[in-house]
Amino acid sequence: MQSLVISIMGKDKPGLVDSLAKCVYKHQGNWQGSSFAHMVSMFTGFVEVHVDEDEKQNLIDALDGITDLSVQSVAVASSTDAHATTLTVDVMGNDKTGIVQELTSVLNQFNLNILTFASHCESAPNWGSLIFKAKAEIGVPEDFDDDALQGALEALANDLVVDITAKR
Repeated sequence: MQSLVISIMGKDKPGLVDSLAKCVYKHQGNWQGSSFAHMVSMFTGFVEVHVDEDEKQNLIDALDGITDLSVQSVAVASSTDAHATTLTVDVMGNDKTGIVQELTSVLNQFNLNILTFASHCESAPNWGSLIFKAKAEIGVPEDFDDDALQGALEALANDLVVDITAKR
């Protein structure tokens, strides 16, 4: 079996994921996992599929033929890159330009790998401004100092609330 990572993007409308799923099924692909999102009338996401080596190119060609979607696929070797420890980092504070860059810069300074990252802004009740919220899952070494990371993130702004939860 060959692992294939498929990314998609297109103007959102009903049936996009179904078109992708039918294509994968038709070529005997096994849908391993996926993540999709809707943002500003666009639909995007990615899927990991396992497919027999002799069906891989047929599946790739069929994916390229799906209308209404921009599709890219990359064959990858199976990964056993499981982190012994992951941290979930929840961040909330007043929205400002550059906040994502500041957060990711701190994570990079600690040489941490971002496994997932999701963020959004929402109206702050009674304040009339936007609140920034982010959630990241990061892979860390077993002996990582969570407190040092929390301190570095909280030092970015006096209104930033950071909650770190370890999954060992």
